[in-house]
Amino acid sequence: QLQLVESGGGLVQPGGSLRLSCAASGFTLDVYAITWFRQAPGKGREGVLCINSRGGTTNYADSVKGRFTISRDNAKNTVYLQMNSLKFEDTGVYYCAAGPPPCGSMLYQYNYWGQGTRVTVSS
Repeated sequence: QLQLVESGGGLVQPGGSLRLSCAASGFTLDVYAITWFRQAPGKGREGVLCINSRGGTTNYADSVKGRFTISRDNAKNTVYLQMNSLKFEDTGVYYCAAGPPPCGSMLYQYNYWGQGTRVTVSS
């Protein structure tokens, strides 16, 4: 069974950090572009960061520049989203998605999606 599983979400205070993981099973991630999307309450799903098969990254959300980074560990078949200096507006459900390269921010470009992990930034 081909699937992506996100983990690492939770409740965090403003200024805190979380690291989200996206683990694949049934296929290898190293040939795919992997994008983290997020969906804030009452809003649509937006692309955040993408990492391509060669490790290059693309940022789709200006609001996370300098705070979020994406990385991949091909040996573990996992992609990470390190989120630092979290803000209230980072609250939402975070999804990882895998698709053929290159990176892109459109949902239709991605074949595989995880179920999402919820991040709540609150004091």
